[in-house]
Amino acid sequence: METLSIWQSLIIALWVAAIMSRSFLGGATLTLRFSPLMTGLVVGVVMGDIAGAMVITAAIQLIYMGVFSPGGTMPSEPSIAAAIAVSVALLGDLTPEAAIAVAVPVGLLGSYLYQFRFFINTFLGKATDRAVESLNHSGISRSVVLYPTIASFLLFVPLVFIALYWGAPVIADVITTLEGTVFLHILEVVGGGLAAIGIATTIYVIGRRDYMVFFLLAYFISVIFKDLNITMVTYAILGTLVAAIFVLSRNNTATKSSAADSTSAGEFDDDDDDF
Repeated sequence: METLSIWQSLIIALWVAAIMSRSFLGGATLTLRFSPLMTGLVVGVVMGDIAGAMVITAAIQLIYMGVFSPGGTMPSEPSIAAAIAVSVALLGDLTPEAAIAVAVPVGLLGSYLYQFRFFINTFLGKATDRAVESLNHSGISRSVVLYPTIASFLLFVPLVFIALYWGAPVIADVITTLEGTVFLHILEVVGGGLAAIGIATTIYVIGRRDYMVFFLLAYFISVIFKDLNITMVTYAILGTLVAAIFVLSRNNTATKSSAADSTSAGEFDDDDDDF
């Protein structure tokens, strides 16, 4: 069974640690943590199969659509799940559905690892207390930013590296040996079902009742135009045009309503002047 090299495993582990340590500035860290797409791209670049990695990552992304965190832990960690599952899928030439079945338990384990990071930060918080008591501004910066980042790298890099270098080939080998069996078929069915659940969750989160017609429109358009092999770029352009028409129509309606209200208010004022 083909395996990842030391450098490949190390680069992917460093990327995951950078995301999980929240070392990127602004909202980039949270976006990368919630979405496995960029992690899948990095894995594809490192392993030399970007196209295959993105196909697999797109399927994994479906189960995490609508997943977010207000700042604490999540039930699953998408970036860790993508790093391991995409690597396993590329090594074992697995289907995206089987990769989803691998990503789910790995993501659950990643959430426990992230919780342990919070446990470590409780000890680092004592350095913050000492720096605050002495009004040491540089010490506060180090204890709040630098020390937790270093601790996260020390936590995530070795464990993710081990999971990639030794664990990924083993998982890929096991799933490859199960090819053609009922067990692998079950994994693929479960993986496809999880993707459907992810889409349903997204619709539940962002699907206002008055917007549901657009979900139905998108579904039937994709079914009707399936045989035409239309690309996602074309669908994106059509979606943009439909959204623009909807926004323009709402703006026109709001403008007419405001004008009508102003007219009514003016007439009411004229009546008041008569008294």
